[in-house]
Amino acid sequence: MLQRHMPHGYKIEDGKVIFDDERAAVIKKIFEEYHKGSSLHAIAKELTNAGFLNANNKSNWNHGSVGKILQNIKYLGDDFYPRMIDKEIFESVQKRRKKKEQELGRTLQPNSMKNQSIFSSKLKCGECGDIYRKYIEHAGRPSEKSNWKCKRYIYQNRVHCRNLFLTEKDIETIFISATNKIISRMWMLDKEKKKEPPRMTLEIRKLEERIKELEEEEHFSSKELSELIFKRAKAYYSITKIDDYDYNTEKIKQSLAEKEQLTEFDEDIFIAIIKQIVIYKDGRILVEFINGITMEEYHEKIREDE
Repeated sequence: MLQRHMPHGYKIEDGKVIFDDERAAVIKKIFEEYHKGSSLHAIAKELTNAGFLNANNKSNWNHGSVGKILQNIKYLGDDFYPRMIDKEIFESVQKRRKKKEQELGRTLQPNSMKNQSIFSSKLKCGECGDIYRKYIEHAGRPSEKSNWKCKRYIYQNRVHCRNLFLTEKDIETIFISATNKIISRMWMLDKEKKKEPPRMTLEIRKLEERIKELEEEEHFSSKELSELIFKRAKAYYSITKIDDYDYNTEKIKQSLAEKEQLTEFDEDIFIAIIKQIVIYKDGRILVEFINGITMEEYHEKIREDE
């Protein structure tokens, strides 16, 4: 019952989320086959013929069930789920799926949420905390233009957030400048990061106390004990940050290896090394890389509301 909404390929054991080895192998196979060039239909047919069970414990796979797995970001890992799929393969799969959708004419409307390019979810408003979205004006006309604006710029037909507008060229220039600062200071990537142990919370203390009481009373098979163990695992995951600093730092080094200076925007490098870009109304732009290192830029075109 507790595992009903868990992504296919995981299970709970001793209060912790771990790989369901047999099903996890299927998930990895799906990503690998699609990454190599197989179609959703071909993968679904192969899994069905082999008798592998899907999330509903049935062996009848289709392109929809395969597609849902390929877009599930949980497989990248988070505070609760261990990483199952390498980030590079996951991102490569998303790029191929997007390209396929365009080839099949499944592109969305200009201002729809999914048609936001590689900058989607990477741009954040430093004033209200919401994301930036791409807005296209006069679509299809000679006067067509696009800007990235805070999602709360217009809310319920009123201007709510008066943060900066950015063009894609602005974003590319900001990225190039911040990345060149990293390239010129590669020694920063060799500095060892201080590690801090997770702090015990009041919730965890209470859970530990109650679990100990039940174990001392030998209620090992009680429903309450199993539920408390699950809650304890979830609570620990919520306060434990995955320490992937070394992994992400090495990824930045590899992406920038033998680069003297970026002279033009590189989409692959952007996807690989940028975590987020935070925009402030006073023109400050904070570029955060995947290992947590930040570089501050400044955007000269301060917005003036009419």
